[in-house]
Amino acid sequence: MAETYDFLFKFLVIGSAGTGKSCLLHQFIENKFKQDSNHTIGVEFGSRVVNVGGKTVKLQIWDTAGQERFRRETYNSLAAWLTDARTLASPNIVVILCGNKKDLDPEREVTFLEASRFAQENELMFLETSALTGENVEEAFLKCARTILNKIDSGELDPERMGSGIQYGDISLRQLRQPRSAQAVAPQPCGC
Repeated sequence: MAETYDFLFKFLVIGSAGTGKSCLLHQFIENKFKQDSNHTIGVEFGSRVVNVGGKTVKLQIWDTAGQERFRRETYNSLAAWLTDARTLASPNIVVILCGNKKDLDPEREVTFLEASRFAQENELMFLETSALTGENVEEAFLKCARTILNKIDSGELDPERMGSGIQYGDISLRQLRQPRSAQAVAPQPCGC
């Protein structure tokens, strides 16, 4: 039986190599830490159906290969990653900054305050996460999904707009959402 859902949201996980993007993906999709995580070559993909605000939403998550070195440089390259995302995606893109590897707090090189300030200055949501322990991983994806649903409800995002990264799910549900004037009028049987 085919999977039915109200909406499909496409997520793109971007950032520098070694920041734990693939581990976040696996923790969210499989609810487990990926022990043997090598650097991604190309793209990894996963999906999961979740309930958000009474709506069934399929999240398709695309994990891209990072290209930069690990450590403080990953924080310093955030502006470039953000510029690329905003240039190449929908103008109303929803972005969350995940400070991953929270479990490695003693080795922290970027303070919570620095990261939250960057997020605020760039109008991003922000959460510290740990793919190892699972802390805030699900919340990060659900927070994005809730924000997207709110933008759909307010009219900022249109699931019918090509390239928006969102779309209606089941075709029968899509037809129910269209205004009556947009729905095709069924031909009446001939009375002859």
